[in-house]
Amino acid sequence: MAAVAQAQETSNVTSIKSLAESPALNSVPSAYAFNINPNDEADPNDPEFAIPIVDMSLLTSGSPDERAKIVGDLVKICEEWGFFIAINHGVPENLMKAMIDACHGFFSLPDEEKREFKSGNDVLEMFKYGTSYNLALDKVLLWRDFFKVRTHPEFYSLYKPASFSEISLEFSKRSREVALEITRAISESLGLGPDYIYNTMNMDRGLQMLAGNYYPPCPQPEHAIGIPHHTDHGLVTLLIQNEMNGLQVEHNGKWLTVNGPKNGFFVNLADQMQILTNGKYKSVMHRATVNNKATRISIAIPHGPSVDTIIAPAPELCEREGQAPKYLAMNYKEYIQLQQSGKNYMKSTFDHIRA
Repeated sequence: MAAVAQAQETSNVTSIKSLAESPALNSVPSAYAFNINPNDEADPNDPEFAIPIVDMSLLTSGSPDERAKIVGDLVKICEEWGFFIAINHGVPENLMKAMIDACHGFFSLPDEEKREFKSGNDVLEMFKYGTSYNLALDKVLLWRDFFKVRTHPEFYSLYKPASFSEISLEFSKRSREVALEITRAISESLGLGPDYIYNTMNMDRGLQMLAGNYYPPCPQPEHAIGIPHHTDHGLVTLLIQNEMNGLQVEHNGKWLTVNGPKNGFFVNLADQMQILTNGKYKSVMHRATVNNKATRISIAIPHGPSVDTIIAPAPELCEREGQAPKYLAMNYKEYIQLQQSGKNYMKSTFDHIRA
């Protein structure tokens, strides 16, 4: 009966934005109830939780010694964190702000206009809009609305608001340049040469998405979640946000709220990078919390292999480290579908592919 009641309670909710703006809302509806343990949160002033920062200008225009130092630093960052903040990356701050404003414009459209972009649960669709993840599978509904658009190898865009397409095209191109530069440096840090990951993962045809998330104020932020703990399915994800924090990454068993320069990219390694490196580099667990003060908007730009690429631990790495492959080979599209399936709800997909 509880499940039926919950379904009835939430069946009319078309967006969390409209629910959050309801004058009668003063507590979190039971379907959204999610408790966060404050004892699991890290002290941001503890040096152990000082988030690594990578100066991209030293990779692209520094001296050979400066580039070599950043590449060397990436080894420890990718092994211990799987996360860093990229600064001086070359994407203009006004373009980043324009992209956030365009997303805000989309989420401010009337619900019936946003529903024009609603689609099924296939992650590879041109675009999709919705709330939560999958209303049929979710055990806890999420305090967020979202859209996802595929921007590579073919470029698609939302056609509302009018400025969205032009801004998202330029932003997607420029952020892709940053992601590929990061991928080259990571490839080099593994001793595989700068183009190894790009070539092996067929990144000339690689999957790139643009995902906008809208987290309105929540009356009881400690009893709701924007996105629960998860890892990303691709190689590397870039993320920007408006002035509100909410992204948390797991580090040494604690959850750390990420606070960084407003023109920086938050960069997290994802599952295919962990598989390719045979577990040497980590796909970071992360989540999105909510607040009771103001709306948070974040934009994630996941970059992955081509959908037909079969990913397995790099033989060159396994041989050099004297290790057997820890993961089974799997087609990237099949991996995405496995991760999105109901049996993996808030669980690690790695458990299904360990060798």
